[in-house]
Amino acid sequence: MEEKNNIRPDGKAAAVCYAIAAAAFYALNVPCSKLLLDKIAPTYMAAFLYLGAGAGVGIMYLFRHKSENPADRLEKKDMPYTVGMVLLDIIAPILLMLGVKLGTSANASLLGNFEIVATSLIALFIFKEKVSKKLWAAIGLITLSSIILSFGGKGSFTFSVGSLLVLGATACWGLENNCTRSISEKSTYQIVTIKGFGSGAGSLMIAALIGEKLPDMRFILPALLLGFVAYGLSIFTYIRAQKTLGAAKTSAYYAIAPFIGAFLSFVLLREPLTLAYLIALAVMTAGTALVVSDTLKHRI
Repeated sequence: MEEKNNIRPDGKAAAVCYAIAAAAFYALNVPCSKLLLDKIAPTYMAAFLYLGAGAGVGIMYLFRHKSENPADRLEKKDMPYTVGMVLLDIIAPILLMLGVKLGTSANASLLGNFEIVATSLIALFIFKEKVSKKLWAAIGLITLSSIILSFGGKGSFTFSVGSLLVLGATACWGLENNCTRSISEKSTYQIVTIKGFGSGAGSLMIAALIGEKLPDMRFILPALLLGFVAYGLSIFTYIRAQKTLGAAKTSAYYAIAPFIGAFLSFVLLREPLTLAYLIALAVMTAGTALVVSDTLKHRI
């Protein structure tokens, strides 16, 4: 992956802290969403998550707006990436919420690491970021683990619909990560606010059009709060990390999120440990270790 020699060591340390914070915030998403999906339909849930992100970071932006450099604001030339970011953020969370509802929270959390594969391959083939041999090996292991997690079990060779939907979400987010990377030098507050309100409003319209039932207000408020933390603060810190580390490297540190999410799934939801899950966990851990090792080796 391409290095930025003009970045100071303390700048990289801050970027790494941002990436780890982004992972910790996002790890709350799947297990907490699983708890709320019994009361909120999947598309509405996706909408409230992003609306919570947009509202929370939007309020933060109000206090920052006047002191912001006008040059940091999005311009007309940034429109294609901004539109792509919003559209992909409408599709991805809907797929994820459907996948979480149909499958287990732990599987969905761990499958989130396929986003590393999608982000890295798109960064390589479209945005021309370099990918090392070690990262290629990691991509292979993470892909293998994702395949193991995607099988329905019971001796069959059929894939789990829930797992496939989660993989679809990670592919969308892989492309979205690279779109966001292309505008990450701009105002983080503005990007997250647009992302939140744009994607949330889009999902809200889809939910109404397909006839999902609007949930009770007492469930909407927790969903909005979860969205602010798991999406708003996570996206905010993720973009800050991307400015220094790039799309592929940021996703490497972000790789700890699924493991935190899977752990929370067992603690909060009491989901059982299966043999396939344990095998996939071991393979995924090895792949993630290679990713982090590769990132630490290529120091800025």
